[in-house]
Formats: sequence, structure tokens, C-alpha cells
Amino acid sequence: MDKMIEFPNIGIKLSDVGDHVTIFDFDIAFYGITIGIAILAGIFIAAAEAKRTGQNPEDYYDFAIYAVIFSIIGARIYYVAFSWDMYKNDLKSILNLRQGGLAIYGGVIAAILSVFIYAKIKKMSPALIFDTAGLGLVAGQAIGRWGNFFNREAFGEYTDSLLAMRLPVSAVRSSDITALMKEHIETIDRVAFIQVHPTFLYESLWCLFVLICLLVYRRHKKFAGEVFLLYLMGYGIGRFWIEGLRTDQLLIPGTEIPVSQILAGVLAVLSAMLIIYFRKTVPQNEQNKRKNY
Repeated sequence: MDKMIEFPNIGIKLSDVGDHVTIFDFDIAFYGITIGIAILAGIFIAAAEAKRTGQNPEDYYDFAIYAVIFSIIGARIYYVAFSWDMYKNDLKSILNLRQGGLAIYGGVIAAILSVFIYAKIKKMSPALIFDTAGLGLVAGQAIGRWGNFFNREAFGEYTDSLLAMRLPVSAVRSSDITALMKEHIETIDRVAFIQVHPTFLYESLWCLFVLICLLVYRRHKKFAGEVFLLYLMGYGIGRFWIEGLRTDQLLIPGTEIPVSQILAGVLAVLSAMLIIYFRKTVPQNEQNKRKNY
């Protein structure tokens, strides 16, 4: 029963969901496998988009090597920085990624910096790289969130909504269990369960929706970089709402303010403003050029 994950209101019951596979006495976390699949999917989608728009896909395969490394480092630094109490007495655990602990916004920030550096070295347009790689990024996010499913993490407050998810108390971190969850704990066959918002699922579905919107809109963009700005705006809107449901929020030190929720809101608003500005100021002949992409 400790490995069970259930969605009771839609009749789904998974009785044996492990968090790793063992090969030659070595445990490989499903979290890592999921992230690996997400990265590969993102790379192939970006390369396909590069080919479609007349760019050299090899440039994106090369870029992926650096972007993946720096994004993982950035995602880990972001998570550790805002969860310092968990690591300050065990610094070696900072290097242990097998149990999760990657913050997507840290990865996005690192990826953005990588684009500017790579574009300067390769003498490419940063805006065009953003538009091309952004499709792969959001696709990877949609897949990567399922790593949280196997780790029983990144869930929200108690709910009895249609998609409510039921988890064994013994399978989650005690710090993620709120007073409201404790009030609604159910015991089945001597195993205690909490019932929560599956926010990892919400975000995965939202990223899929954003990806579809970008794929539909990309041929109608008015300036280079618009697709990526639309990604930041669309993802930010969804993340702002979803982050408010989570119980494992990363907080600004000394406050109760969720840093990722604030960042999501700021990026959504800023991206919308930039889209409006550039659509008004980019010359018409430049807009006509972009219609081919």
C-alpha cells in the first residue's frame, strides 16, 4: 500500500508505483530517467524547428550540450538557495539530485544566459535561438514534471476535486503535509493517506497547452523572439496559479512570499508588455520576413 497512488474521483488506482529501477545492484531513479527523456525530447523538437525554419540543426545539438549542463546547475542552485535550511548542515547532499530538487526557473534563467553567450560565439541571432529552443523547453517541462509524480512531491493542498490525488503519508515528506491535510487523513487497511491537488499534473497539462498554442502561432509571429516571449507569458500565467496551490513553495528568505510565484507573475506581465511594444515598433518589412518562420 505504501507504493499506491490513487485518483479516487476518476477511478484510477495504481497499486505499485516505484521511484526507481535497479540494474546490476545500482538504483536508477525514475525522476532522473524522466528528466533525461524530457531533455532528449526538447532537443529533438528544437532541432526539428531549426530545420523547418532553414537553420542548421547541428547548431542546436551543439547548444544543447552547454544549455543542459548549465540549466541543471542553475535549477539546482535556485532550489538550494531557497531551501538552504535543508542543506546547510549536510553540504554533500547538494550534489545528490537523485531525490529531486531542481527548480525550473533556475534552469530557465541559466538557459537564457547560455543563449546569449552561445549566440555571441556562433554569431547567431539570440532572438531566433529563443524562438527555436523555446518550443523544446516547454515540451521538456511537460514531460519532466512527471518526475515529481514518481517522487510523490510538488503537490498542492488538500482537495476533493475531480483530479484529487491520494498518497500514503509514509511516502511524502512530513514538511509538505499541512494542517488541513492532516484533518482529512484517511486510513485504509492500516495505511494513512492524504488527498491533494496533483499540481505536477496541472503544470504538465498547462505546458502541453502552451506548446500547442506556440506551434499554432509560430507562423504568425511579428518579430524574432515573440514565440519565446509568448512562452514566458503563457507559462508564467499558469505557474502563478499553480504555485499558489503547492505546499513545498520556495520562499524568499525571512518572508512567507513564494519566490517562484512572484517571478512567474513578473515575467508574465513583463513579457506581455514587451510583446505589445515590439509589435508596435518592429518595422513592417521586418515583420514580413518573420512570417516565413
